[in-house]
Amino acid sequence: MRDFSRPGRSPVYAANAAVATSHPLSTLAAIEVLRAGGNAVDAGIAAVAVQCVVDPLMTGIGGDCFALYAPKGATAPIALNGSGRSPAAAHDAWFLERGITLTPTSPHAVTVPGAVAAWAKLLEDHGTRSLGELLQPAIRYAEDGYPVQPRVALDWSRSVERVAGDPASAATYLIDGQAPAVGTIMRHPKLAATLKRIAAEGPRGFYEGPVAEDMVTRLRDLGGLHTLDDFASAAPEVVTPVTTRYRGYDVYECPPSGQGLAVLMMLNVLSHYDIAALSELDRVHLFAEACKQAYHHRDALFADPVLNRVPVEHLLSEAWRASAHGAIDMARAQEPVIWPELLHKDTVYLSVVDRDGNALSLINSIFQGFGSGITAPESGVLLHNRGLSFRIDPGHPNTIGPRKRPMHTIIPGMLMRDGETVAPFGVMGGHYQAMGHVELLTGIIDRGLDVQEALDAPRSFAYGGGVEMEPGFGEGVVAGLEARGHRTIPASGPIGGGQIIWIDRERGVLAAGSDPRKDGSALGY
Repeated sequence: MRDFSRPGRSPVYAANAAVATSHPLSTLAAIEVLRAGGNAVDAGIAAVAVQCVVDPLMTGIGGDCFALYAPKGATAPIALNGSGRSPAAAHDAWFLERGITLTPTSPHAVTVPGAVAAWAKLLEDHGTRSLGELLQPAIRYAEDGYPVQPRVALDWSRSVERVAGDPASAATYLIDGQAPAVGTIMRHPKLAATLKRIAAEGPRGFYEGPVAEDMVTRLRDLGGLHTLDDFASAAPEVVTPVTTRYRGYDVYECPPSGQGLAVLMMLNVLSHYDIAALSELDRVHLFAEACKQAYHHRDALFADPVLNRVPVEHLLSEAWRASAHGAIDMARAQEPVIWPELLHKDTVYLSVVDRDGNALSLINSIFQGFGSGITAPESGVLLHNRGLSFRIDPGHPNTIGPRKRPMHTIIPGMLMRDGETVAPFGVMGGHYQAMGHVELLTGIIDRGLDVQEALDAPRSFAYGGGVEMEPGFGEGVVAGLEARGHRTIPASGPIGGGQIIWIDRERGVLAAGSDPRKDGSALGY
């Protein structure tokens, strides 16, 4: 139990249903749907739609979505890849011939948004309410206004330059050229009209007709290769999740094109160690070394599996685990290496568990803050920049290509044991997310932290040649890492966010946690 004399949060315990999101209005929308008889999928779609309005720099209907859904009684979750594809004309040779590179605000960084189609698919297969009904709270906030929350305001202020570079974005998201202050009421009437069209027509109201024409016209005016056919062909894909066993639990992730496979790779390596017995210094060092090995393989091999074979079996094999483990020296930082046989940030996440035990783990993103910064002027749709994750490198599995999905950072997670759902969970934070899943799960399973303590714990992330570290680590940890050859970097701000709902069947309760790095909350009843 936490020290109540110090600031902090407690887990939220509920007997019937629970929700955890990164925005209070999103959490409230989900709870209202659950109390009205909706299930976990209904509540999740209502919540994420609200957040697409009230947290516009983190997510939007112009972004992508992934989900893991575990219906009551299921022995494994269902996975949905709701990420969008590049235009049919996007050949890597076209970019090379013209010397075009992928930049954050380029139209070429915009793939066809997959979120709306993914929401519709989830509801069609597993929901009990219509998309039109569930979009009503989001429509009200877009039309009548919503107050800007503190963390949202901070992130908004850091993205003014990107928003200011596009006339429609500046008109929508800035006030006299500045980000709105905390508590400012913001309204988005054009987005409200688009949401009403989707509510009335379903996903066709987004991928065909005036809204699609507006998005395609804007992108082509900027030099993009997008066509109406590209938008009309958008379709989510039900896929088989990837999984590994860790300390008796089954950890499930969406397969590539997402990076969830890297979570499983790291857990396989860490299973060799007694995490609970390690000092804080040894634990951070070990996590850094395991992270470097997994991410090095991620960057070299992860891509759209429809067009490229990703060696999933090899990367989850005992041989790879042994190879990666053998490359770790607990006394010294090492350079990551590719196993020889294989040589041929801004997001919202939410968890929902309903009264029947159905569990949803859902993540929705426009990638960087305010995505591409490009807003379609008539429809008010802010477009993501997920295509920035592509390479322009013929021969690389993640090179840009026609109707191709880029390697994705956003990953929902699901934990099960003995064929029963234990926890939908997820961590936000761009590239950090795979490492975040590892830190969250090992915090609970190995270190005995409760769900809120595990979210609150200070984070570290070894990527890009250094180890980024939040405040809060014990005395001597930074110096110890430097002595072992790591280059430590003080985090410029909070690393990610996260939510989790733990199903405690022994006591018949749900324990929900929401990351204090965000404005959100967990609620239950």
